[in-house]
Amino acid sequence: MSGRGRLAVCAAAASVMAACSMLPLTDSSAWLLQAALLVILQSSVGALARRVPLARPLTILAQAAASLLLLTLMFARQKAYLGILPGPGVFRHFGSLLNAGVQDVSQFAIPAPVTSGIRLLLVGGVLLIALAVDALAVTYGSAAPAGLPLLALYSIAAGLAGGGSRWLWFVIAAAGYLLLLLAEGRDRLSRWGRVFGGPGGAPPSGYAGGSAAFSGSGGSALAPVRTGRRIGAMALGIALIAPVALPSLSGGLLAATGAGNGSGRGPVNVNPLLALQDNLKQPDNREVLTYRTTAANNSDLYLRILSLDEFNGEQWKTSSRPTTALPSQLPTAQGLTAAVKTEQVNTSVVAAKDYGQLWLPLPYPATRVDPSGGRWRYEPIGRTVIGERGQTTSGAVYQVSSLQLEPTAAQLAAAPAASANLVREYTQVPDSLPDVVATTARNVTKNATNDYGKAVALQRWFTNGQFSYSTSVDSGTGVNAIAKFLKDKQGFCVHFAFTMAAMARTLGIPARVAVGFIPGTAQANGTYTVGLKDAHAWPELYFEGIGWTRFEPTPTRGSQPDYTADTSSSSTDPATPDTPDQNNTAAPSASASASPACTAKQAQQGDCDPLAPSSSGGSGSGGLWSAVGGLPGLLLLLFGGALVVFLPLLPMLWRQRIRARRLRHSDVLAAWQELVDTAWDYGIMPDESETPRRAVARLIRAGKLDDTSSAAAGRIASAVEQTLYAPEPRHPAAGLASDVDRIRLGLHDSADRVTRLRATLAPRSAVRLAWAFALRRAALAAAWAAALRRAGSVLRRRPA
Repeated sequence: MSGRGRLAVCAAAASVMAACSMLPLTDSSAWLLQAALLVILQSSVGALARRVPLARPLTILAQAAASLLLLTLMFARQKAYLGILPGPGVFRHFGSLLNAGVQDVSQFAIPAPVTSGIRLLLVGGVLLIALAVDALAVTYGSAAPAGLPLLALYSIAAGLAGGGSRWLWFVIAAAGYLLLLLAEGRDRLSRWGRVFGGPGGAPPSGYAGGSAAFSGSGGSALAPVRTGRRIGAMALGIALIAPVALPSLSGGLLAATGAGNGSGRGPVNVNPLLALQDNLKQPDNREVLTYRTTAANNSDLYLRILSLDEFNGEQWKTSSRPTTALPSQLPTAQGLTAAVKTEQVNTSVVAAKDYGQLWLPLPYPATRVDPSGGRWRYEPIGRTVIGERGQTTSGAVYQVSSLQLEPTAAQLAAAPAASANLVREYTQVPDSLPDVVATTARNVTKNATNDYGKAVALQRWFTNGQFSYSTSVDSGTGVNAIAKFLKDKQGFCVHFAFTMAAMARTLGIPARVAVGFIPGTAQANGTYTVGLKDAHAWPELYFEGIGWTRFEPTPTRGSQPDYTADTSSSSTDPATPDTPDQNNTAAPSASASASPACTAKQAQQGDCDPLAPSSSGGSGSGGLWSAVGGLPGLLLLLFGGALVVFLPLLPMLWRQRIRARRLRHSDVLAAWQELVDTAWDYGIMPDESETPRRAVARLIRAGKLDDTSSAAAGRIASAVEQTLYAPEPRHPAAGLASDVDRIRLGLHDSADRVTRLRATLAPRSAVRLAWAFALRRAALAAAWAAALRRAGSVLRRRPA
């Protein structure tokens, strides 16, 4: 394998090894294998492009194009032309996934589920870092600056994971960078013909550097090894210090506390879906709310956070709807008429300091909400109160007036049909929903003659003893999880609520899922406390004239409403058991498994996408999305991060571009200018008063060049003298670019570490860029002044 090929392999390996530091952030490692495969393919495209050979920018462009095709094939095949060529639909799909991924990152706790959005962020991010590393280390031949993107990748993971227990990932990432540095050093030395050891090794014949580089028994090349160790130690030190100096982040995936099954006392943030299971399994029922109410019986006083009304097959989520300023009096609940008996209830709520949620838990339907402070907005369809610009429930104190509905079974059974638009929106089910869901729903409700009877039959079927309540079941909410739940008949409130809502929709009954808390525990002083274990999900079915109505299919949790106990008007036969016909019920697929967890959405001021459930770990900041101020703030943050990473590289990149331009053609004076600037980069100041011969002599002496480099410098000086002074200049010999490169490598080899780094990262000759800018600015200023003088002369010559 050639030196350049070896360097490409090490660059790809370094990127994948640095990406390993992201593994503790997720609950699955499959994304790393996908990222590694894409990195290998991207590196292979770069290797082929360099063999063509293509210009360096074109090589990077070819790799970027290949990466886009690979990402399209992996994430957006259905939207692409011929399954691989990206079009407008692909970019819109990428934008949607990235937006969902950013929102998921701000909400899920560590270790987060690898949703489609998070997977695109992880795989695409690693691919982007690998492209930067390959471009710097292989295409442009500077491995040292390639450590910056690797360090950025590791630092992000270290900052998010927190703690010093991630030493293994640090060692792996640092070893990848050290491997890259050593590969570059070997490649550079191989161009000079040096040998890295071997029994009886000796300098090759004709080697101008003598035998100084070879020492020890057997001719081991201890000097390069010693240099590599020093560089590696310095790199490891920088990488070790950087994460400690970085500020820690908080909120959602960016929080290290308050999530999972542990008993830590960090901030909590109830996730109505994914983390709800973890909250129910907490060893202690941490208090999140206390309240006092005027309700005579609070068994129906469920504290509702939000409703999930959209089911796309993979997840239940909240539809994107606009918000308004919180009104002093909330409008009448959708579908509720005066025929329904109601009781006015007043409730005072105090949230715990460590309970950071974006929505105020409210009894349904609330008619008035009076927070004692904070910034809150109102979403009228879901009747939720949402914090804006990072406002959370942490320590919130608020008063709520609500109605306690007391519909009768007769009213529910006689409810007229809902509007066509409402039925169409809230009875949608995905095409991927297994047939067993609709078949089971029809069998369970075959003796009911109206929607109310069907709803009661479904609730009774879930609570008649066939199903068992268990928090050890995976908390998937997609179509496969529903089919698996119907087969295994084991799950917790999420499974019961989502399955009943899906079954109701297949029967044409408008349904959605509410998420919040059951009423809690009464205290001796007349208050009620609500803890993490009171987190709950339940279905809401719509009946015209009554509105959205709560049902309780989860056994041993909450309480069944009184109107579901009276079946006199339900038009069902009490003697007929509510069990499906075993002969007509299709068995769910044996391969059914829990689907990906639901995508979180975040509310934003002015154009709110009401959040789907968030996970534990909130710090009162509302997650990264709110902390950075939405999409504009995120873009500004990314732009600032790009400046921090790439601004220090500008002198190096400009210098490499100038060098390539000067040496592209066999121009003697351009090669001479490059030689002078190269010497300047290594600390040998230019002196325009010297002749080429004297300048080269000073260069050889100050740069401690060996015989080969000295001969190359002499050839360039002779060519310059021929061009400038000969009456009939001879055509320059070929190989001037090679001579300049040979001299530059000689200067690099003889310089100390600081000088080498300075010449690579901050070349002194880059000051010419500032000089050129100053000259251009002076020329523009002179031209502008001349234009102003001409305009003044014209105005003075005009008659008054």
